[in-house]
Amino acid sequence: MRSSGSMRAGAIGTLIVATSIVQLANGFFGTFISLRVSLEDFGATLAGLVLSSYFAGFTVGALRCGRIIERVGHIRAYAAFGGLVAAATAAMPLRVGPVSWLVLRAVVGFGCAGVFITTESWLNAKALPSERGRVFSVYMVGTFLALAAGQLLISRVDLWSAAPFNKIVALFAVGLVMVSTTRAEPPQATASQALAYGQLIRAAPIAMLGSALSGMMAGTFYALVPAWAQGEGIDSSTIALFMFAAVLGGLVFQVPVGRVSDRFDRRRVLAVLGLGFACTAVLLVLQAPTLVVVLATAALLGGFLSTLYPVCVAHAHDCMPADLVVAVSARLIMVSGLGSVLGPLVGTRVMASFGINGVFYFMAVVALVLALVAWFDSLRRASPLHQERSFDILPPQASPLAHAAWSCPEEPSSVHPSEAAPA
Repeated sequence: MRSSGSMRAGAIGTLIVATSIVQLANGFFGTFISLRVSLEDFGATLAGLVLSSYFAGFTVGALRCGRIIERVGHIRAYAAFGGLVAAATAAMPLRVGPVSWLVLRAVVGFGCAGVFITTESWLNAKALPSERGRVFSVYMVGTFLALAAGQLLISRVDLWSAAPFNKIVALFAVGLVMVSTTRAEPPQATASQALAYGQLIRAAPIAMLGSALSGMMAGTFYALVPAWAQGEGIDSSTIALFMFAAVLGGLVFQVPVGRVSDRFDRRRVLAVLGLGFACTAVLLVLQAPTLVVVLATAALLGGFLSTLYPVCVAHAHDCMPADLVVAVSARLIMVSGLGSVLGPLVGTRVMASFGINGVFYFMAVVALVLALVAWFDSLRRASPLHQERSFDILPPQASPLAHAAWSCPEEPSSVHPSEAAPA
């Protein structure tokens, strides 16, 4: 008879592997849809709406899926959200058009948010307090590696065929089978306290601004850069390598930035990251486009970009009472999601007028504004004390984590669910 410890470890391992497979599909899907939209004659505005609709659905899902999980349980919720993604994905090659794809991509975003929140709240309940940091470190490394590997699948598909959609559906189905056949003890949800936006803006204005601007930059980068490369006739394998380097750069930056963020004023760390992104984006425009240099620059861009939002979240938690951690996270998710929706919409108009150079300059200006505001705020106001719940390691294209919808009342002093960068 298996011990409870081995059963718990097996359930955790199954969840991590299954969700890594889902992230593999999600990473591939994000870049693929950007390339496919660039081939369709949707026009700049409708193309931007299609590309940003995923983030809109994801944001709504992150804020609403907790109630569904509470009502039906984790296994059924995971199956429902994953089935929703699979159904919407399978319908996309059957109904090719900007309006139908806008709706279907939003459904995909909603379902993906549900899958990730279900997984992370489940892990939070399964892992012992002493193991939680290590469990979520493994989970996030698996997530980043799967997202990166998903980029490499781009070089092996026919963008015009239905085969990419079928592969995505198959990967989601594998994840569903793995989770649906395991046993789990669903965690108990607790109601989050209400928090007015005005209260958070007054306490942590930089966190709010940074969440919005980082979401705008991330939405623009991941939606438009592959589309531009496709339009320029760059081969799919090169596009895949560029996006692969960006995601891996995000992984490499997480722990070092987390440690620095836990030791210094997070607003100044945010300013350095914003300035680094702005300089790197301009450098990418001005430098000679050799493959080695471009890939190195992509890794830097991904690294700076992927750590902006986590630093904002950590700074907000420093400024707010510990009992409002769930409400603060929910508000930042909404703000970041709105920025992610707005980014591709503005970016497509900029790209239509000024090309990809204009898009990189646009992102550089946004990053520079964030850097300047964060730095001057650090000079004007004293740094808040760092709280125990410090740095969230978050994958690109998936900013919210389970603590935004769930918490564990029996373990109020435990390490943050996604804590993987020690102070």
